[in-house]
Amino acid sequence: MRIGLLPLDESLGILSCMSSLPATFAEDVIDQPARVQFEVFLDEHRGALHGCLDGLTEEQARRSLVPSRTTLLGLVKHAVFVEKVWFDEAVTCRSRTDIGIPTTPDESFVLEDDDTIATVRRAHRETCESSRRATSSLGLDDVIHGNRRGPLPLRWVYLHVLRELAQHCGHADILREQLIDG
Repeated sequence: MRIGLLPLDESLGILSCMSSLPATFAEDVIDQPARVQFEVFLDEHRGALHGCLDGLTEEQARRSLVPSRTTLLGLVKHAVFVEKVWFDEAVTCRSRTDIGIPTTPDESFVLEDDDTIATVRRAHRETCESSRRATSSLGLDDVIHGNRRGPLPLRWVYLHVLRELAQHCGHADILREQLIDG
């Protein structure tokens, strides 16, 4: 059950799943610079993940439907980790310990007792805004140096994060369908 996207908080650029058409269609940015295109696609996927929790109870958001640690709340929490790895660690060269994130991706799915829909969504919104600020002065061909792969152009980082967010949006669609449609 694919849902359209609407702005949740235009000041943050976060989109939310709602039952109407997207606020920004990919077709709307065809003639825009590549940077604008990347950012629109990233924000649409950020918003889809953020919105996968719409209308769920805390129990539903935490419910495990697959053998892995993947839950809808865990996916959004993991998206916070992804943003911090790529737009904090990779851009600033700070360590994961200094940033306050787990050392491995798998650990980022672990839900603590104080992880709620509200707290994880707030962290997601704030982290996405931080990601935008961290890259706002960079060009697509600027090289970042804080990733274990070595120096990478921002263009590659955007593509990598977009791919990861798209995969997790697919996971969220399936999990949400199992929860809602049974």
